[in-house]
Amino acid sequence: MGFSTDAIHAGQHPDPTTGAVMVPIYQTSTYVQEGVGKHKGYEYARTQNPTREALERNVAALEKADHGIAYASGMAAIHAIVQTLTAGDEILLGDNLYGGTYRLLDKVMKPLGMAFRTVPTRDPAVVAEAITPRTRMLLIETPSNPVMILTDIPAVSGLCRERGVRLVVDNTFMSPYFQNPLEMGADLVVHSSTKYLNGHSDMVGGIVATRDAALAERLRFLQNAAGAVPGPFDAWLALRGIKTLALRMERHALNAIKVARYLENQAGVERVIYPGLESHPQYELARRQMRGFGGMVSADLGSFEAARRVLPRFRIFSLAESLGGVESLVSHPASMTHASVPEPERRKVGLTDGLIRFSVGCEDVEDLIEDVKQALS
Repeated sequence: MGFSTDAIHAGQHPDPTTGAVMVPIYQTSTYVQEGVGKHKGYEYARTQNPTREALERNVAALEKADHGIAYASGMAAIHAIVQTLTAGDEILLGDNLYGGTYRLLDKVMKPLGMAFRTVPTRDPAVVAEAITPRTRMLLIETPSNPVMILTDIPAVSGLCRERGVRLVVDNTFMSPYFQNPLEMGADLVVHSSTKYLNGHSDMVGGIVATRDAALAERLRFLQNAAGAVPGPFDAWLALRGIKTLALRMERHALNAIKVARYLENQAGVERVIYPGLESHPQYELARRQMRGFGGMVSADLGSFEAARRVLPRFRIFSLAESLGGVESLVSHPASMTHASVPEPERRKVGLTDGLIRFSVGCEDVEDLIEDVKQALS
């Protein structure tokens, strides 16, 4: 089936009781059992929920996976992935990740005996040199948040496979519409379903997709044992949002390239970062690896003072954390989403205090460009 057909139908069936087209919201905590040890496949809602299962099947289909495991947030999903390792194991991180991921590893997992290092994954040769006998996992974002560094997924997946290292790709920025990391050799794909999958800024969730049955079984055990599961209404909201994912991602990308090109020609904007611009140093890799360039654009205004002056002036772009909704947002990563990352680490990858990040929404692009124009003026 085509992507849009799967987005609308995969993993879902009309309700057998009423014929309802939409998967019902199974808002229950427990299920009646027919007898001791005899039930209909459902015992307790932390362990199983039909609405959540429909979401898991749907995202698995879109990511060309065999298994989907949903969590209460993107960070809960990443935490579960990390918990498949043990004390003493080492994780290599891409050198530009969401600040919450860095905080989890630095403040939660490191004190428990897990080691991690950052590595510039844009260069597969550097990744190869960084892998040690202790290395068990490589966790990357591509494009990265917020400086849009790309990693050659087929190249690093080959290295990881040779060295027995698990490759995890956070695919939140691209969504399965524009990129399928499992098809390129990744072992796990993770999403903050809060973002593009849901697309309407009205729920929080995370999901992992994989083809590895043993790994999926371990992640399901952790899902149940730790209990960080999405409620049925959040699962339903994500499932509903995915039905328009293809339509939304096309509009996000169409608007983003126009906003990025406008920004490139503005005085006071020192640098514009968008994988779809020919000026992006990895533009050819982006064309080869992705089916589109997404809705995220970053611009460096040169200083914190310039960013501080401009950010409150936007009228359509709302100053807020998060991304991927139909409404346009703008943020200041150094003080918002990436405040947990030490300043030297931020500066090393070009995440300056003057950098602002746009989540370009689905509004009329002429209005968005006019908003950027008046804010910068």
